[in-house]
Amino acid sequence: MSSDLAAFVRGLPKAELHLHLEGTLEPELKFRLARRNGIELPERTVDEVRQTYDFHDLTSFLQVYYPAMRVLQRAPDFHDLAYEYLLRAHAQGVRHVEMFFDPQAHTGRGVSFDTVIGGYRSAIVRAQREVGISAELILCFLRDHSAEYAMATLLEALPYRGWIIGVGLDSDERGNPPSKFAAVFERARHEGFQLTMHCDIDQQNSLEHIRQALEDIAVDRIDHGTNIVEDERLVEFAKSRGIAFTCCPVSNSFVTAQMKSAEITGLLERGVTVTVNSDDPAYFGAYAAENYTALADQAGLDSGQLAELARNSFRASWITPARRERYLAEIDEYVDRHRADRAT
Repeated sequence: MSSDLAAFVRGLPKAELHLHLEGTLEPELKFRLARRNGIELPERTVDEVRQTYDFHDLTSFLQVYYPAMRVLQRAPDFHDLAYEYLLRAHAQGVRHVEMFFDPQAHTGRGVSFDTVIGGYRSAIVRAQREVGISAELILCFLRDHSAEYAMATLLEALPYRGWIIGVGLDSDERGNPPSKFAAVFERARHEGFQLTMHCDIDQQNSLEHIRQALEDIAVDRIDHGTNIVEDERLVEFAKSRGIAFTCCPVSNSFVTAQMKSAEITGLLERGVTVTVNSDDPAYFGAYAAENYTALADQAGLDSGQLAELARNSFRASWITPARRERYLAEIDEYVDRHRADRAT
C-alpha cells in the first residue's frame, strides 16, 4: 500500500463496531496491572508475553485470552484498559466505538459487575471529554456457559441499562448455537437492548448459526458471519433486512489462516452492509487502521471503496440518525479534501 493511501486510512473518519475491550490488553499494560495487583506472571518480559499471542484457531486463541484477564481486578484496571484503547482508536480516525465486554469472565472469578462496568464507564466519559471520541458498551454473554447464567447476567445488568446499548454472544461456538440463548435475547429485546451475535468464521455449523441468528433470534447485526456467502437465500434475506456484518480481516487470518477478503468484498459489492473492525487488536497486532490497510492490500481496494466501508461503519452503528448524517458528511468532506490535495 502506498504511504498516501495509508495516511488516508488513518485520517478517515470511521466507527468501530466489533471490538472486545478485554482483547485490547497490550503486553505492557498486562505487566503494569500485574505489578499493581501483586500478580506473578509466568512470563518475565513483554516480549515473552507477546510470544504467547500465537494462535491457529479460535480454541487456541481463547486458551490464552481468558487467563490473561486475571490481571484485571479493580475498577482502575478496567478504566485503564478502556481508556488506553480509546486513545489509540482516536489517533486512527475512529469517532465512535461500540465495544463488547464479557462480565461473566470477571464475575466468575469474584470481580463484581459494578467494578467492571464502573471502570469501563469512567474511561468512556473521560475519553469523550478529553479527545471527543464517543463509545457505547455491548454486554456479551459467554456461549459456553449456560443460558441460565446468561439470563442472570442480563438481570444483573438492568440497573446499568443506560450505560449498555446492546447485548451480544461470543466465545466457543462448538455445541453452543444461538438457539440456546433465544429466551435471553428475547428478554433483552423486551428491555430495549439492541441485539447482535458472533457467528465465527468456518466453525461447526456456521451457516446454521447464521440462519438462527437472522431468522429465529432476529438480531440487528451479525459479528463475523462471512460464511453467509455459502447460502444465496440468506444473503438476500440479510440484505433485505439491512443486517450489517462486522468483519475483522486480520483476526480472520489468525483463526482460519485466511483473511476472507473475497467474501468481505463480495458482500460489499452485493450491497450488503459490511464493516471493518479490529476484534482483539492487542492479540492480533492490528487496530482499526491496520485492518483497513490489510484488507485494501489483499483485495486491491482504492480510497473510494475504503471510504464506503467507513460509511458503512456509521450506517451500521446504533447512533441517532442526526449523528449518523453528521459523520457521513464528515467522511464526504474528508474525501473531497483528499482528492483536492492530490490534484495540487
